[in-house]
Amino acid sequence: MKFGQQLRQSLIKDYYWHYIAYDELKEALKTPFVNGRDGERKPWDDDDEAAFIRQLESELDKVFSFQKLKSQEIVGRIKSSEQEVKQVLQRQEEQDRSDETDTDLEEDFELLEADLSDIIADVHDLAKYTQLNYTGFQKIIKKHDKQTNIYLKPTFSTRLKAKPFFQDNYDAFIVKLSKLYDLVRTRGNPVKGDSAAGGGQQNFVRQTTKYWVHPDNITELKLIILKHLPVLVFNSNKEFEEKDSAISSIYYDNPETWELYMGRLKKTEGAEAIRLRWYGGMENETIFVERKTHREDWTGEKSVKARFTLKEKNVNAFLAGKMTVEEAFAKMRKEGKKSEKEINDLAQLAKEVQYRVISRKLVPVTRSFYHRTAFQLPGDARVRISLDTELSMTREDNLDGVSRAGKNWRRTDIGIDWPFSQLPESDVALFPYAVLEVKLQTAAGQEPPQWIRDLTASHLVEAVPKFSKFIHGTATMFPKRIDLLPFWMPQMDVDIRKPVTHKFGIERPANLGSYSTTEIDEDEIDSDDEAEAMAAAGSTGDVEDDGDDDEQTRQLKAARRALDEHRRAQEQDDDDDDDTLRPNGHTDSHVAPGNMLDEEERLNAQPLVDEEYLYDSDEENDDALEEAKRSGSWKYYPLLVQRHAQLGSNAIINAFKSIPTKTPLPANANVMTQMTGQVQARRFKAPPGKRIHVPVRVEPKVYFAAERTFLSWLEFSIIIGSIAATLLNFGDNISLISAWAFTLVAIAALVYSVVIYALRVEMIRTRRANINRYYDKWGTSALCAGLFVATCVSFGFRIREDGWFE
Repeated sequence: MKFGQQLRQSLIKDYYWHYIAYDELKEALKTPFVNGRDGERKPWDDDDEAAFIRQLESELDKVFSFQKLKSQEIVGRIKSSEQEVKQVLQRQEEQDRSDETDTDLEEDFELLEADLSDIIADVHDLAKYTQLNYTGFQKIIKKHDKQTNIYLKPTFSTRLKAKPFFQDNYDAFIVKLSKLYDLVRTRGNPVKGDSAAGGGQQNFVRQTTKYWVHPDNITELKLIILKHLPVLVFNSNKEFEEKDSAISSIYYDNPETWELYMGRLKKTEGAEAIRLRWYGGMENETIFVERKTHREDWTGEKSVKARFTLKEKNVNAFLAGKMTVEEAFAKMRKEGKKSEKEINDLAQLAKEVQYRVISRKLVPVTRSFYHRTAFQLPGDARVRISLDTELSMTREDNLDGVSRAGKNWRRTDIGIDWPFSQLPESDVALFPYAVLEVKLQTAAGQEPPQWIRDLTASHLVEAVPKFSKFIHGTATMFPKRIDLLPFWMPQMDVDIRKPVTHKFGIERPANLGSYSTTEIDEDEIDSDDEAEAMAAAGSTGDVEDDGDDDEQTRQLKAARRALDEHRRAQEQDDDDDDDTLRPNGHTDSHVAPGNMLDEEERLNAQPLVDEEYLYDSDEENDDALEEAKRSGSWKYYPLLVQRHAQLGSNAIINAFKSIPTKTPLPANANVMTQMTGQVQARRFKAPPGKRIHVPVRVEPKVYFAAERTFLSWLEFSIIIGSIAATLLNFGDNISLISAWAFTLVAIAALVYSVVIYALRVEMIRTRRANINRYYDKWGTSALCAGLFVATCVSFGFRIREDGWFE
């Protein structure tokens, strides 16, 4: 969808006259024709440039003034609602102390809830307004620079910084609204508990599902969640500051072996991740040393995150082994705030972490930074939702001859000054999406709350199972050193936005407004637009009720048709420079429908084309062939012969596949929708020289299944061999020939079963993901064919000997 059309469909009616006049600015870029509409246009001169800049400045002033006015209005409404909430809560306290019953109290709570819902809708509308206008200015500047060859972008960027309507932080609104809404929703009895909500726990286990969220949907997602869960505030006595939500983590690894990266990527049993984390700015002296340990489900254990604290001044000495564990925990033992058992457990963890850092030569390699908004009932960890925005990864290593961290455990030239513009581009990577984590602790068989199921199935999120900031940051920051990439890397250029989920989003209360702030219904036409469309249609009737319902209906339909034609004409005027709204320059017009299936499941639901494949993980033969050719190895010609033999066999197999043998089954019903049509299945390939790791779950029963198959083949081989031994007892030449035929079949089956079993065990051990290599296409058919031939040989010689047909 082109931006001009996107703007017209997404604008909010009440804000209609305050949006950027995008179409007028586009027209201003078109100079008059010299010799009629078919001739050339007048060249762009200084007067045209000055007039365009004046118009652009006027639009910027209009948008900035309106955004500032609405923001101040929301602040005033929040303060007013805060006073009203205090008054109602005070009346409730007085009622609790007395025996009198205030019948209007519940009605006041309902009115307050409706009013707060309306403010939430205003915040959502303002965020959408800001995002659309900022995109509009970027688009029109891009169009100007392309058409006029005058580079206006740097100059206008300065003007935008002077009037930064797009930099308003809505987190402060969200925190205040969350507190007020929670008070009203619980009727003045919010859930009490530990505000840290796990901050004091050293070992905790959660079931986590991760999603990506497009920047356009972040504010809306926060506003939806706060209606069900309050924003988790660690210190409710102080005013919210942006740095309060900042989280930084330093990940350690061995840059020679990348063993921690590989272990976490492949999800091997016992794989660890070691990181140092702090909250807030660089002045924070409390550093959390954390270790994550992955456990396979079949072991009966759960993956665990354990941590202990160190003072920042002691981190270097502790990690180098110059400070002992006893010295690090001496103050904790002296204070006596924790039990002896807790301290001993922490000390054991510290010993293990210190030993691994020293023995494995682990050094800082990657830093992740983000702002986290957490939603949770205090002291209740059953449902916890966190949204990480402004996620970025930076290098912390001293490789390539560049001293970044030096001998320190972290670099000190950056803090929480996102987006770290002082760093070179090779040292920082800005993640294009926010990361949503839904953490649930539910009893066996218990379903998550309905609103969570609706949220995770909506258009606002895209499921990315097992996404890891450590894995993504390391793979991104070390492209020349990391060859095995996570499965989501090829999806980074795929637009994750989807069509709006109907009846899901921020809506105003029925008594305060009737339209949804998520999307304006195209059937709803402003009176001015309707009158204009009716005039274009040649209608002179009044749109008000004149008693002739049929005539009015016809007029409205004609008006809507004319308006649609007018819009289509405007859409055609949007040239190719109005590229579709896609991240990273991607302009694919296909978008996935709902979140019925994640990207992996959607692709797996589609039949693979023979010339295409999903991942390069198992296609190592070509790499080996190229490597042998470059190095001049003797292995080149055997590999070349093997490659051509494989291509020839594939051609023969494809010829047989072209013969219709079955009726094709329909694709997964969840992947098709009547609204959006067929979903485009994308085939991802790894970058040259790289491989994509596909997560494969391996349990002991997988090995047992392979072993059972092998034993079944052995059983058939023994049976066929027994038949051969029985035939030998007849003693004549024909029986001997038949016995040889069955013996050869038994030996072939035995050898084949051993080879297949060895290959399968090796693939399972290395976690190969190609299912076709586990599927035995020809083995059983060859066995049946061999038995048929042996039987035919036996019957043939017997018939010939007895002379049946003579």
